[in-house]
Amino acid sequence: MAEVAAAGGAGPDVNTTGNPTEMAMAYLQDEKTDGDIPDINLGELDLTTDEFILDEVDIHIQANLEDDLVKEALKTGVDLRQYSKQVESELQRIEQASIKDYIKESQNIALLHNQITACDSILERMEGMLSGFQCDLSSISSEIQTLQQQSVSMNVRLKNRQAVRSHLSQLVDELVVPGAMISTILDSPVTEQGFLEQLHELNNKINFAKELSFRETLACSDIQDIVDRLKLKAVSKIREFILQKIYSFRKPMTNYQIPQNTLLKYRFFYQFLLANERTVAKEIRDEYVDTMSKIYYSYFKSYSGRLLKVQYEEVADKDDLMGVEDTAKKGFFSKPSLKSRNTIFTVGQRGAILSPAELEGPILVPHTAQRGDSRYPYETLFRSQHYALLDNGCREFLFLSDFFMVTGNSALDLFNSIMGKTLSMFLKSMSTYVSDCYDSIAVFLCIHIILRFRAITVKRTIPALDKYWEAVLELLWPRFELILEMNINSIRNTDPQKLGVLDTRPHYITRRYAEFSSAIVSINQTFTNEKTHTLLGQLQVEVENFVLKMAAEFPSRRDQLIFLINNYDMMLSVLMERAADDSKEVEGFQQLLLARTQEFIEEILSPPFGGMIAFVKEAEALMEKGQLDRLKNDEARITQLIRGFSSSWKQSVEAMSQDVMRSFTNFKNGTSIIQGALTQLIQYYHGFHKVLNQPSFRSLAVRSELINLHHLMVEVKKHKPNF
Repeated sequence: MAEVAAAGGAGPDVNTTGNPTEMAMAYLQDEKTDGDIPDINLGELDLTTDEFILDEVDIHIQANLEDDLVKEALKTGVDLRQYSKQVESELQRIEQASIKDYIKESQNIALLHNQITACDSILERMEGMLSGFQCDLSSISSEIQTLQQQSVSMNVRLKNRQAVRSHLSQLVDELVVPGAMISTILDSPVTEQGFLEQLHELNNKINFAKELSFRETLACSDIQDIVDRLKLKAVSKIREFILQKIYSFRKPMTNYQIPQNTLLKYRFFYQFLLANERTVAKEIRDEYVDTMSKIYYSYFKSYSGRLLKVQYEEVADKDDLMGVEDTAKKGFFSKPSLKSRNTIFTVGQRGAILSPAELEGPILVPHTAQRGDSRYPYETLFRSQHYALLDNGCREFLFLSDFFMVTGNSALDLFNSIMGKTLSMFLKSMSTYVSDCYDSIAVFLCIHIILRFRAITVKRTIPALDKYWEAVLELLWPRFELILEMNINSIRNTDPQKLGVLDTRPHYITRRYAEFSSAIVSINQTFTNEKTHTLLGQLQVEVENFVLKMAAEFPSRRDQLIFLINNYDMMLSVLMERAADDSKEVEGFQQLLLARTQEFIEEILSPPFGGMIAFVKEAEALMEKGQLDRLKNDEARITQLIRGFSSSWKQSVEAMSQDVMRSFTNFKNGTSIIQGALTQLIQYYHGFHKVLNQPSFRSLAVRSELINLHHLMVEVKKHKPNF
């Protein structure tokens, strides 16, 4: 330290404890004057003092023997003291160079120091601001938490008050009877919309008051008297209004549907009575039932009676059966005109009543029909009567269900209490008529009318008339079956000898059967009934037997076949006009007609060509047995057959054609028979050629006189009639 002080005497007076910046500035000033850099007094930083204890160096060296620099010095054998001084001088030089650099940068260091100081002051202020902000945030957080707790508490109180207010306001609103309600119920007509609206409100207050009375709410007693008075007044006005509407039904020529529609607009009136005054509701219901029951009964009784006045004047009786001879009742078909009598076995245009257009068409107006002198079959009157019942019954059932609020069995019971008397009257009058009816087509059409009307009510989902439909069918089906059985028995018991002069044309009984069977089959196709099929099958069997019995009356087989073919063809033609081609009746008569036609063809070919046909059949039979040589000696017979056929076949074919066309009433059928006969003739002649081509007959000279088969076919075509 003394050496440092001594060294400092040579330079300027520098306070070693002063500011380093001031020391650096003083040094720079001295440097400027001296020109050379003097030795710097490093003071305690001087490493070259004699006081440096080498022992410490030795210790340091021992502690750092692993150091690379020390290892190198030891290896070279350098004197450590000398080496130490060398290192010391090097360090001193480096130190002085570093100090110079420091002195050069002193201004920047001073500026950096000032900036750091300024930053410290700024950061200090910011620290103060942030500390204050942190305190403020802490205070705000506590305030927010307090406000949140207060908000939750206020929200709970608000909900509680709103709930209480809702209950109390509803209670008060229901308990309060407004003046407008009182004045409207007391003074307004029941037909006004305002009355209906206030009646709804009054009904709600009555129900609410009942509910409060069960809870023993004291406030209920405050309005009970007013509500009861208003209820009595409303009941009185409603009762008077509905009864007036019901009484208006009784006026003559009144369309009761108009007041019914008016009542439906005020269906709530009855609902109000039913809920608040059941005795009055029952009185109104009973009055309506009594009134409408009488109205319907009177209307339908009068309408049914007037309908019967426009029925055909003459109707079928017990003698109008299929098997009854035409002479038994003069003018069975010809005398009565359609204007005064219905057809018995022919459906004609009667089946059109089952078409949708007529089935659901307007009902008949009897007095209009009487003025026009029109007459109708029973099924037309039946359709009109029951369509009126269907229309009115469906409308009435819907009204009862809607206005009186009844469903299921209750609705059916109420409907029956109104319509029961009318329906019983219908069934009674129908039973009386049907028991003396012999018009099976009319009965069958009535059955199918009911079946279709029943389907309509099912589609409309109205079960009110279901039992009535069943009762009507239970009346009609047995009668239809009875009439059919009577016709079957009439044909079975027919005596052919009492039916007049024999004629090969179609018999009137078979024509009756054909018309009747085709009518029943065509009607029955829509609603198939197996019992009907069974009875028609029995009727067909009896008719077939009858035709055979009638054919047996003819002396010749040819006439028998003509009679059979004419009758089968006629019945088949009539049936195919209405029945399906695959019906049992059509298939049965087709087979019979085909068999008898084939037999007749053989019959008419036999006189002119019988010899050739017999020879062909005999030869073919022998050919099958291999005995054709037995005919080898029949040259004379063969010659006669060939020459006879060649000379007379044209005349025979012409005569046969004319005879067939005269014998059959159906030209188309006659043409078919002629064509079949000519075809059969060609087949026989082809067989004749085939036999004569056999070795046994090839040597016959007469074979050259055979007519060429193709030539025969061409000639035969010329004789086919064009019908």
